[in-house]
Amino acid sequence: MAAKLDDATIRERAQSLTDWTTDGQSLKITRKFKDFLAAMAFVNSLVDPAEAAGHHPDIYISYNRVDITLTTHDAGGLTEMDFQMAQTISNL
Repeated sequence: MAAKLDDATIRERAQSLTDWTTDGQSLKITRKFKDFLAAMAFVNSLVDPAEAAGHHPDIYISYNRVDITLTTHDAGGLTEMDFQMAQTISNL
């Protein structure tokens, strides 16, 4: 199991992520697209990286808006895996 990060490390790591927010337990981002098809194409682009990492985001889709939340449920909060996945998602 991945180790939960301490608050200072979470704050430090969160500074390197553009457009992501944190409550100390999860990372969140909202992406808006021109339409539903573009939003779904983005969601589909998440499948391979998430499967490869063995780390899956919580995803909420509302027409052209995609809300993504990352946390490591087994660790009870944020781990290095969440920050790595957030960076991967940011690069898509």
